[in-house]
Amino acid sequence: MFPYLLRRLAFAVALVVTVSSAALLLVEAAPGDAFDTFDVNPTIAAAERHRLGLDRPLLTRYGSWLSRAVRLDLGESVKYRRSVRDLVIERASMTALLGATALVLATLIGIPAGILTGSSRNAATAIVRVLSLTCVSIPPLVTSFVLLLIAARTGWLPVGGSMARGVSTMSSLESLIIPAAALALPIAAMLERLQSQAMREALAEPSMQAARARGCSRTRVIWRHALRLSLKPVLAVYGVIVGSVLSGSFAVEIVTSWPGLGALMYDGLISRDLYLVAGCAAAGSLFLAAGILLSDVALAAADPRLEVRT
Repeated sequence: MFPYLLRRLAFAVALVVTVSSAALLLVEAAPGDAFDTFDVNPTIAAAERHRLGLDRPLLTRYGSWLSRAVRLDLGESVKYRRSVRDLVIERASMTALLGATALVLATLIGIPAGILTGSSRNAATAIVRVLSLTCVSIPPLVTSFVLLLIAARTGWLPVGGSMARGVSTMSSLESLIIPAAALALPIAAMLERLQSQAMREALAEPSMQAARARGCSRTRVIWRHALRLSLKPVLAVYGVIVGSVLSGSFAVEIVTSWPGLGALMYDGLISRDLYLVAGCAAAGSLFLAAGILLSDVALAAADPRLEVRT
């Protein structure tokens, strides 16, 4: 298993370097820089560009940034006048909290619902399938708008990222509900459909039929034997699911005022803050790479033959 995981780790490192480098180069390709978006004295702006190295050739700047990024020095944000690393660490913890909450919620809803719809057919499972199809068809951005509208109309939940404003823990947790639900519902629907299909295929296996013939109850076959077999296809796509949570969270964070990496990267893009955008992209790709790597580890543990096939 070790050589397989080593290859996957190398892929994760390459992913982080590629995404962060692409973000930096794309922002650099846009006309102007961060100082053009602020009302700054030209002399002061020129001095700051020189201090930050923004007046050097592109390849020189990129090489310098990459060599510093290896040492976890992501440069300085022009807008916030702070270390990008410190800003990213602060906001990444909020994005991690949001993403982890959404993933746990989606898993607790999607996997049991998939087991139900994949192992039986009745009116309840038909309703679950309709709800699943509806949720998987609606992007998290639209879901967040709908939930915000409901919250604003009813007053049941706070609207906006109250955790950034130093309010009580209870209000902070309440402010997490809307963005987490907006992310979790489409992911739960995706998991339900994957688990349902995998469960049907697992129950159709000859070994499952043989277990039933030996006198095992249907409940025991489903939860003791078919479940483990059906989880393998779901584990295989968990890395992609983590990626979809992160990509969806950036838009949801902006809409719901959640103080995470998405809102920070949006600020960086609007102000053309080169190193801030690259740092946010690096952190986001690191989350994605970690999710894919954990998915690979879980899949390798569930199926030891994976190393032989890869």
